[in-house]
This record gives sequence, structure tokens and C-alpha cells, in this order.
Amino acid sequence: MTSHAVSATADGGMTITGAQITSLPSYMCEQLPNLQLLDLSYNKIQTLPSFSDCESLQKIDLHHNEIEELRENTFTGLMTLRSLDLSWNRVSSVKPNSFFGLTALSKLDLSSNQLSSLPLTGLQSLTHIRLVGNEQLMELIPREDLPQVRLMELPYAFQCCAFISCEKREGEGGGLSWEREEAADSSSRDPPFHFSQVDQDWDDFLMEFEDEPKPQHSVHCSPTPGPFRPCIRLLGSWMIRGGVWLMAGISLVANGLVVFSVFFSPASMVTPPKLLIGLLALVNGLMGVWSGWLAVVDAWTFGSFWRYGVKWESSFLCRLSGFLCVFASQTGLFLLTVAALERCLSGAGATQSNKTDSNSGHSLSPLFMRLSICLCFLLGFIITLPPLIAGHSSSSFCLPLSSSSSSSFLAFSVSLVLFDSLCFLVMTLAYTRLYCRTTKASPNSDDEVVLTRHVAWLLFSDCLLYLPVAFLSFSSLLQLPAAGPEAAKGVLLLVAPLPACVNPLLYLLFNPLARGELSSLAACTCVGAVRSKLQRRGATGGRQLDSTYDEDAEKQSCDSTQALVVVEGVKEEEEQQSVLVAHHR
Repeated sequence: MTSHAVSATADGGMTITGAQITSLPSYMCEQLPNLQLLDLSYNKIQTLPSFSDCESLQKIDLHHNEIEELRENTFTGLMTLRSLDLSWNRVSSVKPNSFFGLTALSKLDLSSNQLSSLPLTGLQSLTHIRLVGNEQLMELIPREDLPQVRLMELPYAFQCCAFISCEKREGEGGGLSWEREEAADSSSRDPPFHFSQVDQDWDDFLMEFEDEPKPQHSVHCSPTPGPFRPCIRLLGSWMIRGGVWLMAGISLVANGLVVFSVFFSPASMVTPPKLLIGLLALVNGLMGVWSGWLAVVDAWTFGSFWRYGVKWESSFLCRLSGFLCVFASQTGLFLLTVAALERCLSGAGATQSNKTDSNSGHSLSPLFMRLSICLCFLLGFIITLPPLIAGHSSSSFCLPLSSSSSSSFLAFSVSLVLFDSLCFLVMTLAYTRLYCRTTKASPNSDDEVVLTRHVAWLLFSDCLLYLPVAFLSFSSLLQLPAAGPEAAKGVLLLVAPLPACVNPLLYLLFNPLARGELSSLAACTCVGAVRSKLQRRGATGGRQLDSTYDEDAEKQSCDSTQALVVVEGVKEEEEQQSVLVAHHR
């Protein structure tokens, strides 16, 4: 059962809503030459006839129909038309001269359509324009094409940069003014005989803008540009810019060195804890890729980011870098949790083996470690993918932002922060338990002690850096006035990526095993380079080298480097034992 309303007034108003109308007769204006208000909303109209004979039309309301195209002769000759509402249709094509000659048109609503371009010919008198909801409309609107505009609702914040000051913040008045006018129009449309009074109110409203001095001319445009959708520079201040460049370089280089020392050094034995450290460095390197992309885009679009902001946010590269950032942070946290649990269980197993004078039962099975690692990557992928696929208001930093209108995304974000906090709590409890057990037992080996201490440093530093991120996440999700958008931007760009820089530096600077592994890798690399140079020299006319001799020399060099690493480790162990003995004495 469909409800519809049909009404007409002596002053020239006609309203037919919800009547399932699919088309309009071409002779309609010939029969209604004095028509001033036409409301055909909530129907199924697909094509529009020419309204050129309705010369007295002042307002046309066609929202919630199925109109697909606007032709050049549709509104020809409507010199008195002031308001045109075509929102919530399927308009995908607007001919170049569709609005030509509409000299009195001041309000145009084309929101929630399928526009990819909009000709602005004939729209110089507009004071209100609404284009929000046209996601394919990415072109920039020149300010000189709309000299009288006062209120705008556009698809993207970057399109507002030409109309408002780049330092301007929240412009809440624009949306409220539009909604207030809509409410006033609908309330005064209920009694049909008040149409002339609505006209007078509309004239008074326009006169207020016309009487306004030009130096005080202001445009209310939404969505408003801000720190997360800037107009001039992506990264903003030079402090943030320098920090992003520094962290990108440190993250890529340091994590690369950790990966090479763990997986490619001849002096390295990939034990379960070292496997977790190597994978953690590999994942942290993805955070450096994200920071590096932001730094490059900021340099490429420096001074005019608003010209490229829409294309950047909608590009595959932006979505990929955002995916890598979120995936790296979540998967790295899960790997660190598994590393803390592995250290706790290995320490408990070693303590039990010391009590029973047995060497078994103090290490986790390789199958269990592989399953745990696969679970970490799977959880990171599952958590990262849904918000990016759903497209929840991605920012210029390619990360999904919370939206107050999306309760599901808000619940997902709160749950994610709580889950991450739970991971840190589990790691803290695991290491507390490990500390209580190992104080009463001798360490199993010096390598195990070094790795256990390293994971403890990772836990402490990452937890310390996570506190401001969690605090600002909760405050922004719950809309608490804890910090402004500038502070949130600084935490997002400078604090959140810090674990990806600190983790590899802790391993490289404070772990003697890492230095020995890098020395062994560098020595073997040098030997390989010398060997390849000698082979090329022999191939160019020199005497043929003995390949067996080269292989033996390279092997002896690598073996000697490994032996040197072992000797250094023994010396460090002896020094530590002597210090402990002196301390006990």
C-alpha cells in the first residue's frame, strides 16, 4: 500500500509525492502556464520533459526519483527559477548548457547522484550548492565559476580549499543553515496558501547575503579541511616532516639489518625466539614503507596538496600503504606477544629441567611455533582487511578514521584498542611470572638470557609508546576533548611508528650476538665480492683460477669469522662472570 499526496493551490503550487509517477507529459506546462511551485518528489520519474513553457516556475523539487540525465532544453527559459532539487536520483550525465540562462537560480541540490563531472555554465548566481554523495565527482571547482556562493556541501574536503581559508577550522554553520532552510521550507509548505509568504522569506534571506559587504564575504563549505585532510602540505610542520623522514630511514635500514643478521648470517642459528625477532623486524619494516610513502607524497605535492588529495586518497597505492601500516602494527604486536609467551614457557621449562637434572622439556616444539606464527599473520590480516574494504572515511594518511555516524566501526575500533591492551597485559603477566621463576634458578644458557632480556626491552618500550596512542584513540573514539586534531596527527605520525624504529635498534645496539652475526655476514660478503672480482679478471684474459681453492678460502674465512664471534662471546661471558664474582665478594 503506497501513500501519496496530491495538492494544488490557486497561487500556482502543485505537489504530487509518492504517487509512483514514471514520466511527465510534454504538454504539462502548456496546461499550467502560471505554475510556480512543482513538487514531484518520491516518485519514479526517469526522464524529464522541457519546462520552457512554465515561465513562472520558481521552485522545482524532484528529489528521490530515478532521473538519469539532464538535457540542454530541460530548464530553458526559466528566468525566475530560484531553487532546483534533484537529490537522490541517478543523474550521471549533465549536458554542458543544461543550466544556461537560469539567471535567478540561487539554490541547487544534486547530492547523492552518480555525477563524475558538472558543467558550471549558467550557475554564477548560485549561493547554495550541494554535491555531497557524488563519489565520482573528483574534479576541483574554480572559485571564479561560483562568485556568489555562500554555502557548499561537496564530496571531498580538498574541493573546499579554494573557497575557505586553509587555516579555517570547523565550519559548523553551513550545514545547520541548509538544514534550517529545509525545515522552514517543509513547515511552510504544509498549508498550501502560504506559498507567497515562503517566497517573501526566501527573498529576505537572499537580500541578507546581497547586503553583506564583500570584505566580510565568507563561504561555509563542508567537509572542512583540517590536519587529516590538509590543503597546502600533507605533513604540515617541519618538525613532523623531519621526524617522518628520520623514522622511515631508520625503520627501513635497521629492520633490514636485523633481517639479514637473523636469516642470512652464517654465524646465526635460527632458534624459535630469533625467528620471532626476525619476523618482527620484517613486519616493522612495513611501517617504514608507510612512513616513506607519506614523506615522498608530501615532497611531491609540497605547497599544493589539495590539487592531488582526492586522487591520492582514492589511489591503490594509498590503500596499499594504509593496509601495510595497520597490518604491520597489529601483526607486530601479536608476534611480540608470542615471543613473550615463548620466553615464559621456555624459562619455566628450563627451571623444571634444572630441578630434575634433565635437558629435555625446556623448548617449544617447532610445529607449535609455526602454528603460532601463522595465527599471528592470519589475525593481523583479518583485523586489517574489513575497515579498509568498508572504506570508512580514509584520511590523507591512508588510515581508516572513526566516524560518529557508524556505530559498527566505532564498536570495532573500541574492541581493537581493548584487544591490543589485553595483549600488553598478557605479555606483562608472562614476564612477571618468568621473573619470579628465574630468580630461583640458574640460567639455561647465555644466549637464552640475552634473548629473554631483549624481549623484555621490546615489551617495555612498546608498552610505553602504546600508552599515548591508546589514550588518544579512546578520546577520539568517545569524542572526549582530551587533545585536538593537531596533537592526534603528531601522535599518529611520530609516536605510533616509533616501535618499528626502537625494536631493531635495541637488537643491534645492545645485543652482542647481533653484532657478531653482522660481522660474520660482512666478512663472508667481502670474500664473495673478492672471489667474483677474481673470476671476472680471470675470464677477461688472466690465468684460470682454481675454483676449489676459492671455495676453500671462502669457507676458511667464514669459519674463522664464526670462530672469532665465538671467542668474543666467551670473553664477554668470562667478563660477566668475573663481575658477578666480584660483586658477591
